Amino acid sequence: MLNSVTSSILNVLDAIAPMKVKLRKHRQKAPWRNDDLVRAQKQQCRRAERQWRKSKLQVHYEMYKGELYAYNQILCRTRERYFSEIIGSCSSNSRVLFTTVNRLTNPPTQLPIELVCTPKCNEFAVFFNDKVQGIKKAINSTTHITIERPPTHSKLTHFIPVTDQTVQETITRLSLSTCCLDVLPTRFLKSVLNSVLPSITQIVNMSLQSGIFPEALKTAVIKPLLKKSGLDPTVLNNYRPISNLPFLGKVLEKVVYQQLTDFLLLNNSFDVFQSGFRPHHSTETALIKVTNDIRLNTDDGKVSVLILLDLSAAFDTVDHGILLHRLQDWVGISGSALSWLKSYLEDRKYFVEIGSCVSDYMALTSGVPQGSILGPLLFNLYMLPLGQLIRSNNISYHNYADDTQIYVSLTTGEYGPVDSLSHCLQQISAWMQNNFLQLNSNKTEVIIFGPQKQRERVSSYLHSLSLKPSNQVRNLGVIMDSDLNFNSHIKSVTSAAFYHLKNIAKIK
Repeated sequence: MLNSVTSSILNVLDAIAPMKVKLRKHRQKAPWRNDDLVRAQKQQCRRAERQWRKSKLQVHYEMYKGELYAYNQILCRTRERYFSEIIGSCSSNSRVLFTTVNRLTNPPTQLPIELVCTPKCNEFAVFFNDKVQGIKKAINSTTHITIERPPTHSKLTHFIPVTDQTVQETITRLSLSTCCLDVLPTRFLKSVLNSVLPSITQIVNMSLQSGIFPEALKTAVIKPLLKKSGLDPTVLNNYRPISNLPFLGKVLEKVVYQQLTDFLLLNNSFDVFQSGFRPHHSTETALIKVTNDIRLNTDDGKVSVLILLDLSAAFDTVDHGILLHRLQDWVGISGSALSWLKSYLEDRKYFVEIGSCVSDYMALTSGVPQGSILGPLLFNLYMLPLGQLIRSNNISYHNYADDTQIYVSLTTGEYGPVDSLSHCLQQISAWMQNNFLQLNSNKTEVIIFGPQKQRERVSSYLHSLSLKPSNQVRNLGVIMDSDLNFNSHIKSVTSAAFYHLKNIAKIK
């Protein structure tokens, strides 16, 4: 069905808008120069210039300078008005405002020309694949951890077919991201949606009823992005892969995501202390919960020990077999719904695109699809047993996707909770190895909160357990210090604010 619709669209496009090769001129665009007043003054300036060059008279030269000055003044005011309108239009949305200002003041970094070739694309494709495979091979599972799973009372056996209205609402709410694999650009698709909506709905429902995710929508386009400006652009390890997926696949994912989320909420299947990619949850809920617990412990005269766990490429090393068993045993998904999710995960591939050059295809044998809608939700479900494991050790915790915070409180001279925390950390490490997740011990951080003298005694005990505490850590973007006064974080935010104000000043 999908291939038939794609073929029909391509035939229509070839008939009314045949593809032509056109040389594209790379010039810096300045939309404000197209203003009628600017163009009129520019013509006036050109006429004055021609008159002066023809006569060589000083009076004509002075006239030309006056027209040129007037042109520059009008151009400057028009530019200011152009940027003011852009910023004003998104002033109510801080995310859009930040993105807009960042785009205007920091043009995207261009990759070196020597990287724009097929051999380099293949190098990137192999490098990204080998990096994940290297992490999986380094995982050595020697201890098996058994976790009692909670009973599942309800079952999700199939996904429900949707109406044209549901599909239309889904497409309307999705962002305008377009993939080079899309038959139609997303913006154009939305403009002609009424014409193609019945076909899209039919494709979605056929997929849901058959339990098969279309093969044509399983390919990802990877673009290398330099991790930080200033890094050596010739070193592959300085790049991170940015994945883009076909828009129609995201429509199908969103339909399933909504039905799956409704089922999970109805059956309380989410981990109560998981704030990542859940409705009405965010990094704020995770930080507020942990910070409030620590403050309450401090008010009671207790010391708190917080460990921040760091995982290496966790989304990429998820084992498909384990994930499917978890969906069945821990969540209660079976039948064609489970078959659909199995089809969604398997037989995926990607290629790297740099400019007009592309690599060979590479198979994706593990992980949840990057850049997808369902990926983060499936990862949360993959991590469900971790919460059960931590609770069995009577340890407090809070998760945000792959960021896990575990913490305990203790009174003066009491070290039992620290021993429990250390034992729990060992069990977590073993469980993660069982589930093909790599705990990055070099980036896992420990911090102690409470009175200075008590912190020193607890710190000495932690060192005896090979746990080295820090005076401050970065937790979900917030710098936390041992005194919990957030002075370092305030300085960081102030510095960032001045940086962005400086950027905004550039476009005034």
